[in-house]
Amino acid sequence: MAKYNITEKKEKEAAYRTLVSPKLMDELKEKILNVILIQKKYKNKDYSAKKLAEDLGTNTRYISAVVNVRFHMNYTSFINKYRIEEAMNLLCDKRYQDLNMEDISDMVGFSNRQSFYASFYKINGITPREYKLRNIAQHPSMAEKPKKRGRKPGSKNKPNTTTQQ
Repeated sequence: MAKYNITEKKEKEAAYRTLVSPKLMDELKEKILNVILIQKKYKNKDYSAKKLAEDLGTNTRYISAVVNVRFHMNYTSFINKYRIEEAMNLLCDKRYQDLNMEDISDMVGFSNRQSFYASFYKINGITPREYKLRNIAQHPSMAEKPKKRGRKPGSKNKPNTTTQQ
C-alpha cells in the first residue's frame, strides 16, 4: 500500500467541461484566482466549491470545469496546492519555528493533521517534518533561537529617563 494511502486517479472526460465557453472559462478563472489567492479563502477550512460558486454567482459544475480545464486538477487539489505552498513558507520562517505541525496545518486551512501530511507528501514527496528539518540543515541560522533585545548583562547603559517637555 502506498504511503498515506495515495492512489493514482484515472483521467476521464466529463461532458460538462465542453459546455463552458472559453471566454466564460477565462473570466471565471480570474475570479477564482482572485477569491482563492488574493482573498486567501484557501485558509478557510469550510470554503467549499459550493461556497465559491455562490460567491461568484455560478454553479459548482462550472467551477469544477474551470478548475479541471484551466488548472488541470480537481477543486480539492487546487485548494490544497495553495495551502501547502503557504505551509512551506511557514515551515521555513524563523518566526514560526516554535509551532508544531498541527498549528501549521490549522493556519493554512487543513481540518486535520492527516490530510495535511497526505497532501504535503503527495506534492513534495516528503513529510512536512522532513521538509522543515532539511531547511534547517540548509540554513543553520534558522535553528538558532532569536535573541531577546535589551540591555546586555553588566552593561553600563541605563535606560533613557529624561522626559520631553
